[in-house]
Amino acid sequence: MAVESELALVEAAIEGNTGSFIELCQRYYPAMVAIAHSVLSDRHLAEDAAQEAFAKACLKLPELKKKDRFAWWIGAICRNIARDMARARKKMDRIKDYSMITANSQQEDELIEPVTEAIRGLSDCEREVIFLRYYEDLTYECISIVLGISKSAIDGRLRRAKKKIAGYLWRNGFMKV
Repeated sequence: MAVESELALVEAAIEGNTGSFIELCQRYYPAMVAIAHSVLSDRHLAEDAAQEAFAKACLKLPELKKKDRFAWWIGAICRNIARDMARARKKMDRIKDYSMITANSQQEDELIEPVTEAIRGLSDCEREVIFLRYYEDLTYECISIVLGISKSAIDGRLRRAKKKIAGYLWRNGFMKV
């Protein structure tokens, strides 16, 4: 993902080139779904949030001040939409049980809920990098662009998140020394 080509796409989209905006949408859609999924814990709602973020970005694109930070900007929009959706869902008291991990074996099935609970217990920042890295399989470079943070910050967040997940599993008897 070259920054120069992104900047050219953003500038062309601002000038009304719909093909450029579509290219930006295709480029960042998986990352936006991952960000929203980390907040909402529901893939379908995450897809809705990502689509809504792109619709909002399309309307607000002329207001974008830092054209070289499109990915970070759209990520912030998506995160806010997802948080709004999560608040609305809680208010309506329609929170459903879900599973974020698919597994093939019975032993793996037994770990789904504890791992899901461990991930729920992470901070928003930690949960985001877990989803972007392991659920969407994004590179550190791409995550860096989307979140607007350094690769070393990503590495630190991932290490802390994995340590917290392991600690949760150990405390709850799912890991043996």
